[in-house]
Amino acid sequence: MVSRMFRIETEVDRTRRDLLRSRLRDTNTAASPVLRALRGTPAAREAPLHVWVLDATGDLAGGLVGHTWATWLHVTYLWVDGRHRGSGLGSRLLTEAERIARDKRRCTAARVETWDFQAPDFYRRQGYEVVGTIPDYPPGITEFTLTKRLVTG
Repeated sequence: MVSRMFRIETEVDRTRRDLLRSRLRDTNTAASPVLRALRGTPAAREAPLHVWVLDATGDLAGGLVGHTWATWLHVTYLWVDGRHRGSGLGSRLLTEAERIARDKRRCTAARVETWDFQAPDFYRRQGYEVVGTIPDYPPGITEFTLTKRLVTG
């Protein structure tokens, strides 16, 4: 009988993280014809998408940080300074990111995660639909995942 010994480690290791990501990508690509077809195309790489709004003095009034991948826009952060909230800047930031994703990067959909006290109603007003909720993430807060189809027009 052969006995195998394993050692479990918990330290942060970027080299192993990158190796794991690469091996998982290869495993997923082998298992999925959709991912196999995507591999090697421009849509297979994440491309950063940032939109900034500066006030008259050049200070940051708001911004959106996200990326596009596989015909999707993923909004990671959207923030508007409290002095400018309610002025439409958030809508303008999101609209511009969606325009770039749709018109320049051929994206057909967008996604975002937000907490219940942040902006789920804002995203609903922008045409996003809740497709998932995670209650108590973190405890006492609900996280929403919302998506929107980006229509050419």
